[in-house]
This record gives sequence, structure tokens and C-alpha cells, in this order.
Amino acid sequence: MKLKIRKGSKVEVTTGSDKGRQGTVLEVNPKTMRVRVEGVRIQTRHSKQNGLTKSEGYIDYSNVKLVEAAAAAPKKKSS
Repeated sequence: MKLKIRKGSKVEVTTGSDKGRQGTVLEVNPKTMRVRVEGVRIQTRHSKQNGLTKSEGYIDYSNVKLVEAAAAAPKKKSS
């Protein structure tokens, strides 16, 4: 299935605790239909080597709304 939201797009969260927040898409997983958005659903993890690390978690594709599409990559010219 082709997704309209892709890496670099600006989206707004429509449901959940981060409702109303906007950010750019960091990663899209088309198999599970989930996206990672910058500054949304921050998760804290602990490891012995690095201590506490914070990173964005995945949220469902249906819970975000496209605000601004990412610029399309230039198409190659065939000669």
C-alpha cells in the first residue's frame, strides 16, 4: 500500500496525549503502518553503557494528519 506520509513530511498528531503537536516524520514503517515523529511520544530507556536515553516512539499512521508534504526527489533522466 502506498502511503501519503513519508520521511521529511510535516504532520500533526490528531489523537492521544500528544494531540495537536506538529513535527517532521523521522521514519515510516509501511508494514506495520506506524511512523516516528520528531518530539512526539518520547520514550526513556536505560542501558548500562549509555545510562538514560530518550528517543521518539512509533505512533499509528491513522493518528497523524499531513500538514506539509516532503519535497519529491528529482527524477532521473533516461538518455
